[in-house]
Amino acid sequence: MAHTIKDKKKLIDRVRRVRGQLDAVEKALEHDADCSLILLTIATCRGAINSLMAEVIEGHIRSHIVEADLNPKSKKAKAVQEVMNAVKSYLK
Repeated sequence: MAHTIKDKKKLIDRVRRVRGQLDAVEKALEHDADCSLILLTIATCRGAINSLMAEVIEGHIRSHIVEADLNPKSKKAKAVQEVMNAVKSYLK
């Protein structure tokens, strides 16, 4: 089973949060909110999108590159975790 199918609810919940944050940007613009509030809201959207991307990338690596039953203490598992830490750090 593909990781996006297995994690569908969690991923859809993230998309819905992103949509809500984008709606907040739209509302702020419609109501002539202060630009600092608009920028902060846009930054929040960016963070949410980056978190969604990190989630999908991590699922892809774990499901398609590393065997599902990999021992979490193996060198390969540690390497995967190091890559994911780098990706998440980059996407922040």
